Amino acid sequence: MANITGIDHVQIAMPVGAEDAARAFYNGVLGLPEVPKPAHLAVRGGAWFQCGSAQLHLGADSAFQPAKKVHPALIVAGFDAFVGALRGANVDVQIEEMVDGLQRATVNDPFGNKVELIEQR
Repeated sequence: MANITGIDHVQIAMPVGAEDAARAFYNGVLGLPEVPKPAHLAVRGGAWFQCGSAQLHLGADSAFQPAKKVHPALIVAGFDAFVGALRGANVDVQIEEMVDGLQRATVNDPFGNKVELIEQR
């Protein structure tokens, strides 16, 4: 029997035409390297970013609504320093309650999508 062995990517939505804001936040602030989209998909807009062994895809959506509950959780090394750097970049960081030994925080991307940051403690 076949089985699932991992996650290749997670996709969240963004407004149409907001690629520069996506790059500024996900690459410029969070430090995720951008991955070139295949040409036949690039015409749709959006942006892709590498996140460890998985990718985070932002898809342009003309009926965009920010994801307030559904969210990616990104693993952070050096959590405290990372949170400090985000705050230094004027990102509103909310420290969340620890769960199962995970230090957690949430931020919103420029479009209002929730993004969780976690580190095993």
